[in-house]
Amino acid sequence: MDVPYDLTSYVRVLKMATTPTREEFLQVSKIAGAGILLVGFLGFLIGVIMLFLTGGGF
Repeated sequence: MDVPYDLTSYVRVLKMATTPTREEFLQVSKIAGAGILLVGFLGFLIGVIMLFLTGGGF
């Protein structure tokens, strides 16, 4: 493992990185939020289906 080479590559990446614009940030936030909601909804549906299949109840 060549530590000086690794550090220079990290510095190069940090120099190329920029702060996202407001529009870019909002777009990424909407996509991430939609993904979280989709996964949560799928988990809820699987839970409801399993509840009915196993005959569970309160």
